[in-house]
Amino acid sequence: MEKTNITLALPKELMQKVKMLAVKRHTSVSRLMVDALEELVQQERAYEHARRRQLAWMETGFPMGTQEKRTWTREELHER
Repeated sequence: MEKTNITLALPKELMQKVKMLAVKRHTSVSRLMVDALEELVQQERAYEHARRRQLAWMETGFPMGTQEKRTWTREELHER
């Protein structure tokens, strides 16, 4: 996979914490960033998939086990 270098400006305190985290995990700051960004992209992809599925269900309706036949009236459902 071809790589691209970027410049990233982080607050000093955050960078110190990120470096310590990388050391604890026996990895590099670069690898931590790649992993975090890949996770973010995967979450966005999953969200979009779920969103499209929900919109499709809203368009077509969701089977409720009635075979699309109503055997009741609104009045019957709201009788007191």
